[in-house]
This record gives sequence, structure tokens and C-alpha cells, in this order.
Amino acid sequence: MNNHLTPSERDELIKSHRKERDGRIRDRIKAVLAFDEGYSYSEMSRILLLDDETIRRHVDDYFSKAKLKPENGGSKSDLDENETAKLVKHVEGMTYPYVKDICTYVKLNFGKVYSVSGMTKWLHRNNFCHKKPHAVPAKANAQAQKAFVKDYEHLSKDPKNKGLIYFSDSFHPQYQTRLACGWILRGTRKSIATTARQTRLNFIGAVSLDGHTIIHTEVGG
Repeated sequence: MNNHLTPSERDELIKSHRKERDGRIRDRIKAVLAFDEGYSYSEMSRILLLDDETIRRHVDDYFSKAKLKPENGGSKSDLDENETAKLVKHVEGMTYPYVKDICTYVKLNFGKVYSVSGMTKWLHRNNFCHKKPHAVPAKANAQAQKAFVKDYEHLSKDPKNKGLIYFSDSFHPQYQTRLACGWILRGTRKSIATTARQTRLNFIGAVSLDGHTIIHTEVGG
């Protein structure tokens, strides 16, 4: 496969770009011209605002098949209603940091091919956004928390306990779990379990909701 343009081919592509009204075809022409000038895929990605995979496909389509026009319609690559529901459920249950991995999942399970930019648009259309999950303690117990709230409400209503109820906890500032962004359904707080680690510096503190009185102490590791 010859990956270099002749002067006449460059002239024809430039003329076609000036006349072309379809932005998708203009992007393909610009990708081919830039590639011929020696630009890297990452450089073209920044300039053309397209992902590397899409640019590679445009360049390969031209030099291997002289193809500039995208496939008509494109509906064969779209997920149907049932596949869309399955993928939404799958992405809700997983936390994908990279869109390319979702593209791979779709290709393997549904036989449909999506570019990174195309899948990104699909995610936005289906109410997903790229954000960090919500961290919760690894040993959190929802039932125990409900029982605790019930006991607290009972204690707080007793006049004898006014100002005497403190909430205490310890923390270790130099060993926080680091969370990475992933594709999560908009409006959903996804929980990620955090793991405890041995620390060299510990703090224990307590706060009373009545007046927000705080007490704290530093203890050895």
C-alpha cells in the first residue's frame, strides 16, 4: 500500500476539500493530507479534534481503497433497542475508565463497530457522564447504618442527652484511596469500596451536632 500522495493527487484533494459541503468528507481529506505531510496521529487528533482511531481509519480507507465518503446511512452499526438496554445495564454495573474498552465490549457481544467518538456520543445520549465514583468504607453495612440512625434519633430526643452525644471517627490523611474517573450514569453516585492501610500518623476526633463542639487528639501509629 502506497502511503504517499503524488502532486496531482494532493491538488485534487485540495480542490475537493474546497468544494465539499459534507464535513465528514472534509475531515477525511484533511486527515489524508496531514498524514502525507508527516503529521503523527496524535498531532492530527489535536488539530482535527478527532480520536486517533478514527483518523487511522480515514487514512487507511483512502490509501487502501481510495475511499473518502462514509458509508451511507450507517444504521447497521447502531445498537437496536434491546441491545441498547443491555449495554446501559452493563455500563451501569461496570466502571469503564476508557471508552475504547466499551467499544471492544460492544464488538465482541453485539458484533457492532463503534469508534471512540461515536461511542462517546452514545454514552452522552444515554445519560452517562465521565466522573469519579463515590467512595464508601469497605465494611459499610446498610442495615447496621439504619439501626444506628434509629438509635440516634431515640437518644437525641431524650432531654438528658442534650449536648452529650458525639460522633467520633479516625482518619489517616497521607493514605487516602485515589479514585479515577469512569463512565457513570448521570445523577448516580456509584460506590467504590476503599481498603484500609497501616498508617504512621493517626487522628481521632469527635463532633457534637449540638453546637458543633469538636474534640480531637493525635495518637501514635
